[in-house]
Amino acid sequence: MGLHSEFFRSPISRRRNALRRHDRSRFMNWLFRHLRPLMPLVHHRAGMVLLGAIAVTLMALTLVVRLRIDADLTGLLPPEHPTVLALEQLRSTVGSEADATVVIRSPSFAANKAFAEALIPLVLDLRPEQGPAFFQRVDYRRDTRVLQDNGLYFATTEELDRLELLLLQRLEEARLRGSPLYVPLDDAEPADSTLTHLQQLFGHLMPGEYPVSADSTIMALRFYPSMAQTDLHTIEAAYGALQRVVDELDPQYFDPRMEVILAGRLLRQLIEVQALTGDVYRSFAAGVSAVLLVVIVYFTYKAGTLRAHKRLDPAQWRTALQQAPLMGLLIGLPFLMSLAVTFGLTFLLVGSLNLLTSTLGLVLFGLGIDYGIHFYARYTEERGRGHTVLQALEITFTSTGQAIAVSACTTAGALYVLMAAGLRGFSQFGFVAGTGILLALVAMVVIMPALIVLVERRGWLGRVHIALPSRPTSRNRALPGCGWIAVAGTAALVLALVLLPRLSFEYDFSGLEPDYAEYRARRALVQQVYPPLDGRNPAYVLVDEPAEVDDLLNQIHTRARSPSSTIGTVVALQDRFPMDPAAQHVKLQRIARIRELLDHPLAHELDHDDLSRLRRAAGTVEPLRVEQLPAFLQHPFITRDGRIGGFIRVYPNVDLVDSRNAIDFLHDIGHITTSTGRTYYAASTALVGGAMVRMMIDEAPWMVLYTLGMVAVLMWLNFGSVRWSVLALLPLFTGVLWMLLAMELLGLKLNFFNVIVLPAVLGIGNDAGAHLVHRYREEGRGSLRTVMRSTGEHITMGSLTTVIGFGGLLLSFHPGLRSIGLLATIGIGSTWLAAVLFLPALLQLLESYPRVRDPGSSAHRIRTAPRSPVR
Repeated sequence: MGLHSEFFRSPISRRRNALRRHDRSRFMNWLFRHLRPLMPLVHHRAGMVLLGAIAVTLMALTLVVRLRIDADLTGLLPPEHPTVLALEQLRSTVGSEADATVVIRSPSFAANKAFAEALIPLVLDLRPEQGPAFFQRVDYRRDTRVLQDNGLYFATTEELDRLELLLLQRLEEARLRGSPLYVPLDDAEPADSTLTHLQQLFGHLMPGEYPVSADSTIMALRFYPSMAQTDLHTIEAAYGALQRVVDELDPQYFDPRMEVILAGRLLRQLIEVQALTGDVYRSFAAGVSAVLLVVIVYFTYKAGTLRAHKRLDPAQWRTALQQAPLMGLLIGLPFLMSLAVTFGLTFLLVGSLNLLTSTLGLVLFGLGIDYGIHFYARYTEERGRGHTVLQALEITFTSTGQAIAVSACTTAGALYVLMAAGLRGFSQFGFVAGTGILLALVAMVVIMPALIVLVERRGWLGRVHIALPSRPTSRNRALPGCGWIAVAGTAALVLALVLLPRLSFEYDFSGLEPDYAEYRARRALVQQVYPPLDGRNPAYVLVDEPAEVDDLLNQIHTRARSPSSTIGTVVALQDRFPMDPAAQHVKLQRIARIRELLDHPLAHELDHDDLSRLRRAAGTVEPLRVEQLPAFLQHPFITRDGRIGGFIRVYPNVDLVDSRNAIDFLHDIGHITTSTGRTYYAASTALVGGAMVRMMIDEAPWMVLYTLGMVAVLMWLNFGSVRWSVLALLPLFTGVLWMLLAMELLGLKLNFFNVIVLPAVLGIGNDAGAHLVHRYREEGRGSLRTVMRSTGEHITMGSLTTVIGFGGLLLSFHPGLRSIGLLATIGIGSTWLAAVLFLPALLQLLESYPRVRDPGSSAHRIRTAPRSPVR
């Protein structure tokens, strides 16, 4: 049966169906019938209601000031996820992956060295008022004497293979050059190319004594913290203490041109959180101010214009301008109270904000104040019709209040669906946003009426009410251009469906991470001492049983030989320092073979310092003991409890900024099962990122479908009719498809951050359709112009404030957060266009059929009998 067939009924049939629908939606009617005494209670106890709200708000604020933003990606995954558990074990066993780096720069190496040796003991002695020292060790001087005599003993099997191959190539080049028939080819590889590779390999095997740049003008000291890298308060204190020590030493005393710069990955994390926190505060202040300004301007316009006569009244304007701040207070204060309670509960139940939930303050303000706009606007209309304060509040509560309650419950229910997600970034977003919406509803239907009553008793709103014309008694003129609007909107829907398969996901995180110019300059100095490859984030495999290290290494090396493997360098103490006699014997044989190549007569003809140093490094003829290991080789393999050789470091051979590479790296090294059946999980922040994106891609489609289902069910429960529910949901579905069409036309992609917008828009975007259909059913046939002039304006204002709330993220320095603001702005704008253009056009076309059913029958009207005024 067609959608418009509902309107082709006999009077008896229409009445029967109206009663059926009324019965199906009896829950909302029953609920608001029983809540009806709430308004008289608020009216008589307005002062107590406000005092109670203030008390709860003050208690919540004591919790809000303790709320912090956690930028650690592990906070977005479930705490029981194997990658998260492995990373927590790594931090507790080995310590932080990050470091605090002190860069010393001057033309004098001696001055740099003197400053470093004065600084190191002072820094290692730094400690907070309670607890252990800030830093547990430092990378500074390397005792290379053992390496000079036994350097090849610490080379891995792959490095020895490569070295042997390079020596063979070098000897072959020397043999060919000694032949009288040798003719060099123009396109042949340069003669010294192999020697260059040897120099690079030798430099890797035999690092310098000090961590300095090639010209020795920059020295970088890496201090490794004892605190967890998520303990931002302690990290901030550590950097503050470090800077004070540097200032007290006075670098210019050692050399007038000396500069000392603090850097390191810990500093980047600190800068990121501080910048994000400041950004959230600034965006919130600017957004709240913009939203309140828009609301004040709107209601000032309505109060200053006599809509009944379509002219301006200077007296009304003067009064409205004087009372403009009061209107902002009436609407803004209740929601700010609800916002404080929301984030107070967040602190109690969640503990902190993550990258996604940190944006919700501004978003909730722009969204929740929508309910206040609808409530207050309807209240002014009812007062303009001559109703008393209590009558206007009751009518507004039982009509518009029911609409905003349905809208808020639908939005909150859709957002609460996200709590089922395994990804904590989704689940926490759903909890905080859904709770904020429900608290905003309570604030707007309880606290705001109490404020209105108190203000009305003092006569401060005496002349702000709008004198509206009486309810039209004849059919209004039809809305113009409905046919063209319906055709254009349908064509856009078809185009959106055609282009939908082309929607893509942005895997490259390089464009989603903020650029900290100051930190980038500091990192460039560090990279002159530690090449970027050394700074690439490795994965750690913690090994409980040292006997299983060799088994794990064999499996990792086997995986690394796959053509598509993302595994690069593998570093383990056992790989460089054999501990069992059999492995020691094999390595000594390999070194003897290389020693033979270095002693070859042709090799002696190659006069080069590096070859001479290689001969010295190949002098090991018997196994070395662990006690002979230099300290700088032991430290990277020592756990906090002093155990040596208990983990393996695996470096990727791809850039993990691309999350597809991170997912592949997680697949290659994420978990390894030994021959004994023991499973080990690798740990690193890069693997956490890969697991996070993989889980998000798996869960996002289901979250969208569940949200759609929740919204549809709640709409049906409210309207009690499939047809009216479909009409109410039409702007939502249409707007989402138009949003996806706009993304394709503008070249936008979904990414890890803005994918949360899809279920959020589904939960938020249903407001407009619900309000329009609810008011249309209440007003009746031929009321579209009235509905659009009243509820349409309110929807426009609500959508505008919501856009401002999300649009505040467009001012963020964080590209990922900006992408949320951009996509949400497009989504809310699309649902607004569908609500104020597409839906009214379809309703007008349905009305044009003969024997149209009057949607405003008694079963749908919600009015309140007049009560005696209580001033």
